[in-house]
Amino acid sequence: MTKGLLRVFTAGSVDDGKSTLIGRLLYDTKSIYEDQYESIKASSELRGEENVNLALLTDGLRAEREQGITIDVAYRYFSTPQRKFIIADTPGHIQYTRNMVTGSSNADLAIIMVDARNGITEQTRRHTLITSLIGIKHIVVCVNKMDIVDFKREVFEKIRHEFQSFSSTLEVANVQFIPVSALSGDNVVHKSEKIAWYKGETLLEYLENVNATNDENRLDFRFPVQYVIRPQSKEYHDYRGYAGIVASGVIKKGDTVTALPSGFSSKIKSIETYDGPIEGVVSGMSVTILLEDDIDISRGDILVRENNRPITEQNIDLMICWLNERKLAISSRYAIKHTTKDLKGIVKDVQYKINIDTLQQVEDDKEIGLNDVGRISIRTTSPLFFDSYLKNRNTGSLILIDETTNETVGAGMIV
Repeated sequence: MTKGLLRVFTAGSVDDGKSTLIGRLLYDTKSIYEDQYESIKASSELRGEENVNLALLTDGLRAEREQGITIDVAYRYFSTPQRKFIIADTPGHIQYTRNMVTGSSNADLAIIMVDARNGITEQTRRHTLITSLIGIKHIVVCVNKMDIVDFKREVFEKIRHEFQSFSSTLEVANVQFIPVSALSGDNVVHKSEKIAWYKGETLLEYLENVNATNDENRLDFRFPVQYVIRPQSKEYHDYRGYAGIVASGVIKKGDTVTALPSGFSSKIKSIETYDGPIEGVVSGMSVTILLEDDIDISRGDILVRENNRPITEQNIDLMICWLNERKLAISSRYAIKHTTKDLKGIVKDVQYKINIDTLQQVEDDKEIGLNDVGRISIRTTSPLFFDSYLKNRNTGSLILIDETTNETVGAGMIV
């Protein structure tokens, strides 16, 4: 019996072995072709390495291979008889934290890598904090390079105790600890006899069995309109369809929906997909919705159930992960992207910044710089229709964009 798709991402400090772990998963589950293996084997020999460098399966950029680090997010797909997996290899270098935020945004589960020699680092804390803020409830802490510390249990237990103490204040439902050696494959896919004191599952066994679906919101129907389809042809003269991705909830033909911001309601006449009409939809589906009445609806508007509306507000509090070298500036104006809606807003206040080492709120430091996390207040130029991030990850998130450079400077989770 299949358990569906699991979206996973890896995080951790530089050289903790994230890419090697993914390469080991792919290799030991026989999820790579022979010519792929021969290619990375030849590359490893040219680099003068003793063993086949499985990290090359995900580190595809020339700069990544030259420096031995991950820069961009690399996605890999593999499956077992129990489950299908999409796994994202995200960068560990502090310079590329924005890429880590991107790779984790749609994940169900996080693998936090910790080098057994170095223990918990600042990047471990930062990535764990961001993982918690993004709303991922399941974390696997892989204590890697156990072979270098002679598979000592006390090293593993010390890291586990420190991580548990650090993460106890975060909103994470489930944390699992597994001692591994990604290089030699211990406890990745196959059980290691060298770590006999560990009685738990291997990493793959845990990933196959964990109940870590994305906790999709099936209660609150939200359909941000991405595109209005008007063919303007004789055959489809009166056709008016609203295309987009269902952000959350379920809906079916004949149900009554309300369009925001207009507030007008109508019944769903039909629901169309690339493969033809269907009777109902659930979150994540790309569809075109046709209504019985002609209502003025455009891109950025949202369809909801008549008696289940999102919050409508211009003054918004959010947790922000700052992704730019130019610091956040109070009273500055930024472009805002929320679902399919584009608008502008100003930063009214910085309420506090989070100390990455202690996770405490620092209220006397209002300076939000690159890779900082804090809580801010903004005011938008027009009302925003949203839910809290904990309730709905799709309608509860937004990004801030620098209007002069068009760079994404902040990733926000609405509180």
